[in-house]
Amino acid sequence: MINVLSGGAVQTFVEPLAASFRGDPVKVDFLPMGRLVKALEEGRKPDVLVVTEAVLAQLKLHGKPIVRVGVGVGVRVDAPAPDISTAEAFKKTLLAAKSVTYMDPNIGTSGKHVAEVLERLGIAAQVNAKTKFGKGGAVADFVASGEIELAIHQISEILVVKGVRLVGPLPAGLQKFTVYSAVARTPSPGVAAFIDHLANARARGRLAKAGYTSPE
Repeated sequence: MINVLSGGAVQTFVEPLAASFRGDPVKVDFLPMGRLVKALEEGRKPDVLVVTEAVLAQLKLHGKPIVRVGVGVGVRVDAPAPDISTAEAFKKTLLAAKSVTYMDPNIGTSGKHVAEVLERLGIAAQVNAKTKFGKGGAVADFVASGEIELAIHQISEILVVKGVRLVGPLPAGLQKFTVYSAVARTPSPGVAAFIDHLANARARGRLAKAGYTSPE
């Protein structure tokens, strides 16, 4: 059994590839980056890690880049699409929204970036006053239920939520693409083969549909 600990934003990329791997059985647990790092600090010892470049640097590890994902905006499927075409339009949309959700900046990669964007736009206080912070999983679930009007999250995690549609990526200048890399923590032929499986040409073919782009 190959035990994998992965960031949640790449679940729709990693999960089907784990299922299609023809080597040892693969078990994958998905966590936001903050919780993933805490799990490692508490003694979790996976065979494979799938983490962001920032976490790689923090842990002083080297890995193989496998996928890249950006941040986008989601609304209910029956709601009009707000204007997010420019930084100024995005700012006006956020101020006009009745409620917003994004990942807690202390837990998730996208949440940290969104918090920085709000500071840059000078609207952090106004937006955070009407924000419900996600603590894990897909924050767009709050939009699907009708509780929240607008979600800001990694595109791959918006696309998987039924009842929510992706408006589009954050506008140029505010976007952040996060590269995820696979790291072998238990050197073995099976682990090496699984990492190669994540990075192969067939895997690349899944990228666009699931909201990802190539890391190169």
